[in-house]
Order: sequence, then structure tokens, then C-alpha cells
Amino acid sequence: MMRHDNFRCEADRPRYSADELAADLRWWAAANYLTAAQIYLQDNAHLERPLAADDIKPRLLGHWGTGPGLSAIYAVLNRVIRETESSWMFVTGPGHGGPSIVANVFLEGTYSEIYPQVGQDAAGITALCRRFSTPGGIPSHVSVETPGSIHEGGELGYSLIHAAGAAFDNPDLIVACVIGDGEAETGPLAASWRLPAFLNAGRDGAVLPILHLNDAKISAPTVMGRSSDTAIADFLGAQGWDPVFVEGDDPPTVFTALKSAIDVSYTKIRKNQNTDQPVRDWPAIVLRTPKGWTGPAYVDGVPVEGTHRAHQVPLPEVRENPDHRRQLEEWLRGYQASRIFDDGGAVHPDITALAPRPELRMGAGEHANGGKLLRPLPLPPLADYTVDVPDPGRRCLSSTQALGEYLRDLYALDRTPDSGGRFRLFCPDETASNKLDAVFETTGRCWQLPIHDADDNLSPSGRVMEVLSEHLCQGWLEGYLLSGRHGIFASYEAFAMISVSMLVQHVKWLQHAQNLAWRAPVASMNVLLTSTCWRNDHNGFSHQGPGVLDAVLPLAPGVVRVWLPPDANSLLTVADQCLRSRDHVNVVIADKQPHLQYMSEDQAREQVAAGASTWPWAGNQTPDREPDVVLAAAGDIPAQEVVAAAEILRDRLPQLRFRVVNVLDLMALLPPDTHPHGLSDGRFAELFTADRDVVFAFHGYPRAVHQLVHGRPRPDRFHVRGYTEQGTTTTPFDMVVLNGMSRYHLVTEVLRYAPAPLDGVDAVADYCRNQLERHREHIRTYFDDLPEIRDWTFVDAAR
Repeated sequence: MMRHDNFRCEADRPRYSADELAADLRWWAAANYLTAAQIYLQDNAHLERPLAADDIKPRLLGHWGTGPGLSAIYAVLNRVIRETESSWMFVTGPGHGGPSIVANVFLEGTYSEIYPQVGQDAAGITALCRRFSTPGGIPSHVSVETPGSIHEGGELGYSLIHAAGAAFDNPDLIVACVIGDGEAETGPLAASWRLPAFLNAGRDGAVLPILHLNDAKISAPTVMGRSSDTAIADFLGAQGWDPVFVEGDDPPTVFTALKSAIDVSYTKIRKNQNTDQPVRDWPAIVLRTPKGWTGPAYVDGVPVEGTHRAHQVPLPEVRENPDHRRQLEEWLRGYQASRIFDDGGAVHPDITALAPRPELRMGAGEHANGGKLLRPLPLPPLADYTVDVPDPGRRCLSSTQALGEYLRDLYALDRTPDSGGRFRLFCPDETASNKLDAVFETTGRCWQLPIHDADDNLSPSGRVMEVLSEHLCQGWLEGYLLSGRHGIFASYEAFAMISVSMLVQHVKWLQHAQNLAWRAPVASMNVLLTSTCWRNDHNGFSHQGPGVLDAVLPLAPGVVRVWLPPDANSLLTVADQCLRSRDHVNVVIADKQPHLQYMSEDQAREQVAAGASTWPWAGNQTPDREPDVVLAAAGDIPAQEVVAAAEILRDRLPQLRFRVVNVLDLMALLPPDTHPHGLSDGRFAELFTADRDVVFAFHGYPRAVHQLVHGRPRPDRFHVRGYTEQGTTTTPFDMVVLNGMSRYHLVTEVLRYAPAPLDGVDAVADYCRNQLERHREHIRTYFDDLPEIRDWTFVDAAR
């Protein structure tokens, strides 16, 4: 257990002296000045002359309202860090608080170190203003370009989740997480308050939530902002937090109270981390300050400060309206620029000296550039888990069960003396359901609340994160990865759609991070989708939806990878490769139910590397001629149906020559100039021929394959069968029948493209129709699939 026996409690530290308060208020004035200047100014950043229209940006973008509160918190935290020599991360929840965080990171010196063209001199300050929310510059929110950030400021709802992920297994880190009152209305944020049930004080860091209430969002009041302190205290207390309230509009009074609140919180955090028992009363701060604090009180006779009108740009017509321009100049001069800048126009050294020592600056912390801390996982050897496949299509077992055994031993190898590990599995209440429960032989479910005798695998030191919220599972993993660790998010396929917008935003983060040399590569986001649309035997239509594929396919090709391993050995190989990869989002789709096995360990490794390959044992093509038609599959159920269709064609229409292709890496279908995994035109033709029709069985919506092969020669020859939104509680085979992807539908489709004349085509078509009718009658009588379907395995004619 990590202890903090040497921490300095509040009583040990000096009081907030008048000189210290004055110095921090001066930092705050500088941060507020630079925040407003970034929003408005493209020139005359030091107000060396009266503002002119040409000094103003032609497009006023950015958000002022939340900035002064964020800067006040940053200033006080700087003081606490200097006094305690502790390591903090700053997570900014309130939407577009970008200019204020950039201003503070600039004042502490980190921004200029990373971006030397934006120095702390006069020219650098002008450059800082000109790059904010302009073409070729930086966005208006706390983006990946902002040093010290692991959280995209526009992602309302995820701040506390990301802060928690960063704190897990980081015992020396405290994450100050500012939560906006608009953000507090979102579903993900509401769920994230449950963190105390999962935060282990002995091995994890801490999260200090700072609920920043300024009463309004973009155009209306907020629920929390209009709620009483009692109501908020009752709510937070019920979730496991012990809140301290700070309120006011007088800066010295607010700063003094905020400093005291953070001191008390820090002391309590360190005491919590020195107990052997689960902690259920973590400190939190509720800060009430005016929206747009210190900005214009009235504009055109209408109140602005303290109202929703301060949310974005409180003076919207500065370039064309002389009165607005005069008011802006008065506002900026009110911060006393002469006390912010020295005679040469640089930030005064008395202000920059208030930053913590370099390695403790919140903009420079390595946890917020997690790739610097990343260490490879000690992965188990694959050969210990691969299954024996003497003959393809004969053995039946659960692929995810084999993966669970691999992850079990990964947990056993993943031990570090300071925190207990660098890998976690994040999953809603589905680890056992998804056949990954072998992990519980090594570790338990993390749980800090009471444990009853009848409970299974609950432990305060457990390292499997189970909570019935896809948002929390994925968001915790995002924070965990971005602060330098490894993990997997496993979910029922249909319900991963709940958090798919988070996945999209994570792709965007990684896409831009890859263009920043100072951002070190991080471990990839690995998303395992199981309990798929084809095999929800205990559930109905609600549990059937492969839409995650469609959401990620159009995203950054440098980031996104989609894997459809058809059996256990290929799933193990993919998982091992994904856990070794960096800066990717790997979407892996593998059903949990028993499936036929096709590939040996070596064959699986070869196909994962190739992306797609022929299965000669399933087809009947001869080397001396091109096939008449190609049968292709992507996914475990599609692979099974294609192999079964191939057996029917081989036995009942032997004169038809066909090839069977399995696509494991879905991005291989893309042209090579579109995705780095795209097959070359030559290799694509080797697999699919140059001109033959391809009957393609696909795991998801058919349109996805059409989208992928667009740009290939004659894409119209791809005839895709997949999921078509037909589903219910029914038998496994009936699901493929309902969606027209059964072996009989695939054979019938192949017959449409068979060369004419070909004897026996009509007889095979009749056979398929009869089999579908037999199936329909049988399942309604016996509630189970036909034995010849249920128990089918592939029989190689050569054996």
C-alpha cells in the first residue's frame, strides 16, 4: 500500500499571507487579461495605444464566461503545489475554457517551452493572441494541443470520468477536476459521481472534484446553479463525497476561502491514503462565482456579468461598434497591464515566479503526456493459449474464453511494486457473460462498498472495473491510457453504441496527437465487442446492432483499425498485437458463443499480418483457372455460413469453381492510398480476381462493405449479405435466415452469377428453398434449430 506519511497537513503550512494573496491575485489578473486578449485581439496586445478596429480579430470566437473561475482555481492550486511539493493534474470540464487554460499554461512557462515561437516576450504574447481560434492556430477549447491536458474541453460530460482514469494506479497523483454546472446536467457526468465506490485509497491517486457553479449555460440557468447548497450537499454526500462550499464575487474573499478549501481537501486526501480501509467520504469543493467574473457588467444597457450573456463573447460588436471597442479597452485596462508586463512587454518575472518548480507545473506533468511514462506490458506467450485445430471447421469452442485465459495470466504478470499494475479490463456487468471470467482467478472486481458473503469476486484491491455504464468504462479507460497505462474495454456490441461518441472523440484526439512531436505515443484504445447481433440467444431485437462499425469506419485512417477474427487463435493473435500497438483505436468484434475453429496459431498469425487470405480447404478452385465466383466472409458467423455454403456448392454443384476468402482486417478492403492497411491493387485482385462476382457475407450492415470497396475495380460486382435490422429472440440459425445471410441465401446468391449453362443449378436452388421452409417449420415446432444445422461441422471432401 502506498503511504504518504510525510505529507504536510494544513496546520503545518503557513497561512495565506496578505503578500501571497496579492501575488496570486496579480497572477489571476494576468490570466484574465490574456484570456480576453486571445478572444479579441490580433494586434496591440499590450494596449500600447488606444484600440483600433484593425486591432480586433474579424471573427470573435471563444468563451469568456467560465474563464475567470478556472484561472482562480489554477492560481490557488499553484500555491498549494509549491507549499506541498505534490503532483497535480488539471482537468477542465467546462466546455470551451480554452483561452484561460492556455493563458495559465503560458504564464507558468510550459507553453513557450513546447511552442518556442510563442515566447514570454512581447512578440510571443502577440503570437499567443493571434493563434487562438484562427486558421493555422489552435481551437477554442482545451484541445490536445494544450499542454497538461488529457481532456478535450468540448466533450461535455466526461471530465470526472477521465480524471478517475488518470488517478487509477497513480498513487502520487491528485487530479483537480473542474466540473461546469452545465456539464453537470449530462448523463455521463451524473454517473461519474459514483467514483468513490471504485477508488482504492491505498493504491490509486485521488480526484478532487471542483463543481464550478456560475448559474448559467449558453442561454439558460443550470439545475445545479439554481439548487441550494443543502440539496447539492445531500446529493454529493450520497455518492461518497464530503463537499466544502466557497461562494462570492469579492476576489480576495473568494481566493482566501478557496485556498482554505483546497488545503482542507489536500489534508483529507493524504489522511485517506494512509488508511487500510475503503474510503467513502472523499473531499469535493463547490465553488460559486459570477459567470464572466470581472468582465463587462452591462453591455448596451443589458446585464452581462453574472448572466448567460457572458458565456461566449460579452462584447460581440467590437470591430464595428466604437462604444463596444471603448468598453473592451476599459475592461482590459482594468487588469492594470502595466503590472502584468515589464518595460520590454514580457510577462513580469514576479508573476512567472509564482509557478511551481518545472516538473510540478500542471502544464508540464508527465501524467498528462502519458506516453512518457508508458512501459510495455509483460504479455504471456501466445503459444500457451492457442487451441489445437487439426482440421478446419471441425472443433467448436468459445473464442473469448481462450482470450479470458490469456488476460488472466496477463494480470498475473502485470505487477508493479508502487501501484499493483499497468493493465485493467473495463467492462459493464458482463465480464462473466462474455466468457472472460478466467480473469477472476487472478484478480477480482474492484469494489469499495460493503461486501456480502454471497458476492462473487468482489475485492477492494480488484483490478477488473465493472459498472453498468458504458460511459464510465470507456471514459475510465481513456483517462487510464492517456496517463500512460494499458487496457481493454469489453462490451455487448449493441450497447457500445451508448458511448460511441466518446470513441469518436478519442479517435480525434489521437489523430491530432500524432501530429504533435511533443506528445509521446500512448497505448491503443482496445474495444472488444462481443455478444454480437447474430448470437443474442437470451435477448431480443434491442440487443442486436452492429452500428459501431459504421461509426468508426470513416474516421482517421492513421488511427482506426477494425478486426473481425473468426476463431480463437486469430482473436488471440489480434489481441496480442493490439496490446502492443500505440496511438490506435482497435475495434475487435468476436462473439462469445462457441464457434467452429479454422486456423492454427501459425495460420492465424499469417492472416492477421496479411489482413485477408484465401481458405483453399473450403473452396474447390483449381490452380489452372480463375474461379467462376468468389465467396467471401468477414466475421465469425459470416465465416461459418460461407464455409457451410461452400460445402453445399462443392457437393451439389461440383462443376462450379469457386474461391473462399476470409477478411480479418476490415481496413484491408480499402485502397492503399486511403488506409495504411489497404491491400495493394495486385493483392486485391489475387484474392477477389479482377472481374468475377463476389458474394460477401458480412458481420454488419452491408453498406459498410460497399463503402470500403468503393474505388476498387468494378465495385458493383460485390454482392453483400449482412445484418439488415431483422431480429428477435429466436434460434441462432434463424437470425441469419431473417437477415438473408444464411448458407442457403448465400448459395442462392452465388447461383445468380454462375456461368450459364450449368447443369444442376435449378436443383440446388430448389434444395435451398426447401431447407429454408423445413427450418421455418422446425423451429416453430421444436424451438430449436434443425440438428443438421445446429450440429453441423465442415467435412473436407479430400478426407
